[in-house]
Amino acid sequence: MAFELPDLPYAHDALAGKGMSKETLEFHHDIHHKAYVDNGNKAIAGTEWDGKSVEEIIKGTYDANAVAQSGIFNNASQFWNHNQFWEMMTPNDSSMPSELESAITDSFGSVDKFKEEFAAAGAGQFGSGWAWLVKDTDGGLKVTKTENGVNPLCFNQTALLGLDVWEHSYYIDFRNKRPAYIDNFLSNLVNWENVASRM
Repeated sequence: MAFELPDLPYAHDALAGKGMSKETLEFHHDIHHKAYVDNGNKAIAGTEWDGKSVEEIIKGTYDANAVAQSGIFNNASQFWNHNQFWEMMTPNDSSMPSELESAITDSFGSVDKFKEEFAAAGAGQFGSGWAWLVKDTDGGLKVTKTENGVNPLCFNQTALLGLDVWEHSYYIDFRNKRPAYIDNFLSNLVNWENVASRM
């Protein structure tokens, strides 16, 4: 299965009033995400992974002990991560469905405590990576952070919410203020209905 760049689920300027500019989406989706598509297709061509699903490729090429992740893993994982990321945001007002709020409260004590933990994970990720809300293998919810393109699939977890904390995701709008970018994401951009649907 060749990777294909998905269309954004909203216009490039749809999030501009909520803190993510048209310029950011043009660079992030049209250039960075497309590069993972193009480089991923080149990397898998003629290999055993050609024709496999992106999930199979990610799980099959992830090696936690590798000094440097393979080009196949990096591009497949980042392709998948970004596919999820666009869907996890919305230009519309979004409130947290009651079943998600209950699950978060059960796991973290309160929604505010979850947001604090999620923000700390994103801000504390050294260098490039992601912050995640996941449904763990035991069914509970937890906050994790991963380096580079590593994602919850690598640990048999279900990604409910993911935030890209690579500099390319926020530098145009927030410069080096990653915590402000994270706060804006949680306050204005998350599609909580989408998050709940992943449970």
